[in-house]
Amino acid sequence: MGRQDQTGDRPERSVDHVAIIMDGNGRWAVNKGWPRLVGHRKGAERVKEIVRCAPDLGIRWLTIYAFSTENWKRSTEEVLGLMSIFARYIEREADRLAAEGVRMRFIGDRSRLDPKLQRLMAGIEQRTSGLSRLNLTVAINYGGRDELARAAKRLAQDVAAGLIAADQVDQAALEARLDTAGLPDPDLVIRTSGETRTSNFLPWQSAYAEYEFTPILWPDFTRDELARIVGQFGGRERRFGGVMGA
Repeated sequence: MGRQDQTGDRPERSVDHVAIIMDGNGRWAVNKGWPRLVGHRKGAERVKEIVRCAPDLGIRWLTIYAFSTENWKRSTEEVLGLMSIFARYIEREADRLAAEGVRMRFIGDRSRLDPKLQRLMAGIEQRTSGLSRLNLTVAINYGGRDELARAAKRLAQDVAAGLIAADQVDQAALEARLDTAGLPDPDLVIRTSGETRTSNFLPWQSAYAEYEFTPILWPDFTRDELARIVGQFGGRERRFGGVMGA
């Protein structure tokens, strides 16, 4: 059931799951004459604000794109700096996230990540596993095509092992082997910085999501901007291939 709009004429659709491609950190810093890592640190501070305000906007699921499989192409200094920021965020925010009822999960291929970071990720997942005020999912070393390939490999292995028959392979079987198994699909995908690419982010899950591309760089993306975009979503018609009013 949606919320009533301000006129009371029709129900607004709520946005349960928002996914965000957080783009523009490096550009924000360069524009100010600062090193790119300054922008990434500012971006991490912005994550804190958006996580804090999301439940007040009716968002129950928030998925953020932190590091893609393609981001390894960046300089060693930038990659190591990003990994340090991720670890520091988990260490410093663990108590607050738990106190505010935030469940934190990670998607992506962890095998290439530093063992210490992997342990921190597993630790906060376990610590917050019983919480549900906000479900925060962070995509690290994530790529949609990579996720689909890994899921297909697991499915093929299960068929070979006799755990599932070949004629039982369908969309649900593949979906159950994705990193996001058990999570709802996003209603709304937001990309900051003015770029209009989806950048290999949740291609399966976002098949019927609404998209919003904003020119605002991620470090400048505020609660008010998120509230504006979420409010606009309430007026969109989502027909999922059908005809309005049918």
